[in-house]
Amino acid sequence: MLTHDKVEKNVLIMGLLIFILVSIAGLVQLLPMIVNAVKINPVPGLKPLTALELTGRDIYIREGCYGCHSQQVRPFVDEVMRYGPPSVAGEFIYDYPFQFGSRRAGPDLAREGGINSDQWQRDHLINPRKFVPTSNMPAYAFLDTTKIDVSDIEAKMSALKILGVPYKDAEIKKAKEILTGKSEMEAIVAYLQTLGTAIGANQVNFTGGVK
Repeated sequence: MLTHDKVEKNVLIMGLLIFILVSIAGLVQLLPMIVNAVKINPVPGLKPLTALELTGRDIYIREGCYGCHSQQVRPFVDEVMRYGPPSVAGEFIYDYPFQFGSRRAGPDLAREGGINSDQWQRDHLINPRKFVPTSNMPAYAFLDTTKIDVSDIEAKMSALKILGVPYKDAEIKKAKEILTGKSEMEAIVAYLQTLGTAIGANQVNFTGGVK
């Protein structure tokens, strides 16, 4: 019979027991996903981000916006009342990586698109305290005077195409031309205005499924 002392003093037994424990824990996590695996399809009307929007998303990630803003409305009454319809998996199928976030120092941005004008978004990024005096959000005025680096946009879009994002070759070839001379502010505003616009309020059930 194995006793606590024998297990602690025998490296092989300890290693074997650890392996068995980790294997069981791994199966507990993986089996439900394998058994219940379903193909996730894009929500109707979902389009991949344009070159400008994709660049804005990269700036959003670069500046760490996901650290304070989530992009996932959970199917709870209080969240639906404040932010809008619950998020569904098909909205994020072209997101590499997704921007669900893990905390809300600022409001959730999952349904931010179209709520405010482009000018409002620009002014808010330049001086958040103009709108919310107690805001601890950094000011991003420098984005307005920083031109987009177009050197890697074709490579980014080509890589995403390999991953399954339906970019056309013509879109990729024209990307540099579209971005040349534009500011990072234009890009991040364009990205923010896409968030949550793939579906309407009447397309989602309270449980998060698409009608």
